[in-house]
Amino acid sequence: MNDVKCECGHVNPHGTAFCEACGKILQEEETGSQVIDMRYEGSARRSQTYNKTIIDKVWNFFSSVKVGVWLILITLVASAIGTILPQEMYIPQTMPAEQYYQEQYGWFGKIYYQLGFNNLFSSWWYLLLMALIGVSLVICSLDRVIPLYKALKAQGVTRHKGFLNRQRLFGISTHVNEEDLIRVKENLKAKRYHVREENGDLLAEKNRFSRWGPYVNHIGLIIFLIGGMLRFIPGMYVDKVLWVREGETKVIPETNGEYFVKNNQFIKQDYSKNKDNKAFDATIDRVGMIPKNYQSNVTLYKAAKGTIIGEKPVLKKVEDFPIRVNHPLSFNGFSLYQVDYKLNELNTMSFTLINKQTNQPYGDLTINLFNPKDKYDLGNGYSVEVLSYFPDFEFSKSGEPTTKSRIPNNPAFVFRMKAPDQPKGESSFVAIKQTIEPFGNNEYKMKFKGIGTKNVSGLTVRKDSTIWVIILGGIIFMIGVIQGAYWNHRRIWIQRKDGETWVAAHTNKNWYGIIREMEAILGDTNITMPEDQLQTKKSE
Repeated sequence: MNDVKCECGHVNPHGTAFCEACGKILQEEETGSQVIDMRYEGSARRSQTYNKTIIDKVWNFFSSVKVGVWLILITLVASAIGTILPQEMYIPQTMPAEQYYQEQYGWFGKIYYQLGFNNLFSSWWYLLLMALIGVSLVICSLDRVIPLYKALKAQGVTRHKGFLNRQRLFGISTHVNEEDLIRVKENLKAKRYHVREENGDLLAEKNRFSRWGPYVNHIGLIIFLIGGMLRFIPGMYVDKVLWVREGETKVIPETNGEYFVKNNQFIKQDYSKNKDNKAFDATIDRVGMIPKNYQSNVTLYKAAKGTIIGEKPVLKKVEDFPIRVNHPLSFNGFSLYQVDYKLNELNTMSFTLINKQTNQPYGDLTINLFNPKDKYDLGNGYSVEVLSYFPDFEFSKSGEPTTKSRIPNNPAFVFRMKAPDQPKGESSFVAIKQTIEPFGNNEYKMKFKGIGTKNVSGLTVRKDSTIWVIILGGIIFMIGVIQGAYWNHRRIWIQRKDGETWVAAHTNKNWYGIIREMEAILGDTNITMPEDQLQTKKSE
C-alpha cells in the first residue's frame, strides 16, 4: 500500500483520514460529517489499514478495546470465583485438599476442587488470561500512540480550510486589526499557551502531554501485571505456613536449608478484669476472655556452609526474637509472622505393661506421637513393638482402621507385647478409651499412664521480591490517571483567509472549560467567539 502525498507536500501513511501537516481531508467518506473525528488526529492506525496476513489478524484482534474489556471481565469473574472458598494454600494441612473441600463444603467443594479453583491464581489458564491482558494492553497502546505521536509532531501552523471549518468550535470574524491579534497573542501566553506563528497564522497549544495519560496508564498496568506474574517464579515470592512446636527446631521453607527456627515458648496473654484497660471490663463480662498478645519466643539459626546433603547441619545462632502479631522476625529478605497457634496439642503418650489378672507392672514406655519407635525394650525379657500407628484414628467405610491426618488428634496403636512366657507376643489395638484384643483374651495389657502436651506456633514465612515492581506499576498508573484527568490538550487556530479571520479550537475533553477560556482570551478584541457547531446542529 502506497503512501499518500498531500498538495502541501507532506507524505502521509496509507489510511490517513486528513493530512497530518495541513489537515486537508484525504478520504472522501469524511466529507459527509459536520465535525471531523480528532480522536487520533486522523492518523492511519495499523489495525484499520492492514488485514491480510496472520500477523495482521492477530494484531487487529488484540488492538480492539472490546477484546481487552472482555479479557478483563473474564479475569474478574474468574478471580471472584477463586474467592468463594479459600485457596488450598490457606486451608489446614491436616488432610488431603480433596477430602477437606468435600467434608467442609459438600458437593460444591468437591466440584470446586475438581475444576481446579482451589489453586486458581497459580493455574496455567489464569496466568494465560493475565498474559493476554498484557498483550492486549501493549498492542492497543502501540496501535494508537505511535500514529498519534507522529501526527501531532507533524502538525503545521497553517491549516486547510476544510480542517478549520470542521472543528467543533469555529467562527469567522471581519474587521480584525493587528492590535487585536497582538492582544490575543498576549492573552494566550498569559493562559500558558505555547504560541507558534507562521505567515501571520497562529497556533496556540498547551498540555499536549495529557494526551499520553492513557498510555502511561497502560505502561503502569503492564508493569503491574509483570510484577504479579513474577510471583510465580521460584524464589521471587514466598507465602508458606510453618507450624513449630515448643522445643522443636525446623528448617524455614524456601531458604534452601540455610535457615532454621526453634520455638522456645509460645505465650498467649488475655486482658485481666480490673487490672488492664477498664474499657475492656464490660466486654470481658459479656464474652469472656479477650486476647491481649500472641507471642512466639524463637531462636533463628543459620546452617554452616559446606554441609553435605543428608548430613545433620551444624547450626549457628543468629538471634533470639519475640515474634508478635504485626511484629515479624525479618532476615535476608524473609519475614516470619505470628498468624496462628494451637494450645496443648498431644505430644507424648505413656503406657505401663501390666498383667491383666494381677495388675503387676513390668515397665513403662513413653511414645513420641510425632516420631514413635518401632520397639521399646522394657528389660527382663519384656518388650513392646509398635506394629501400626494411626495419629488421627477413625474406621474407614470398610471397617478398617485408618488415619485422617498426620496430626495426633486421636492417636491409636497396634501393639505386640512380648514376655518371657510369651515369646511370640500378644497383639492388642489400643486407642483413647478403647482396647481391642483381636486374637482372643490376652494375659498382658497396655495400661494408659498419661499424656504430654505442647503448644504449637503457626508462623507465616513471607518473602516478596516483586513488591517494588507492583508499587512502581501502581505509581506509574496513578501518574497516568492524574496526567489524563486533570489536564486537557487544547489548541486554538487563528488564520487570515481572504480578508477574514478564521478561528477554530479543539480540546480532547472539557469543552465547557475551553469555551470559558476563549471568552476570556477574545473578550477585549474584535474577534467574535466561535460557535459550537455540534450544539448549533442540535438546535436546528
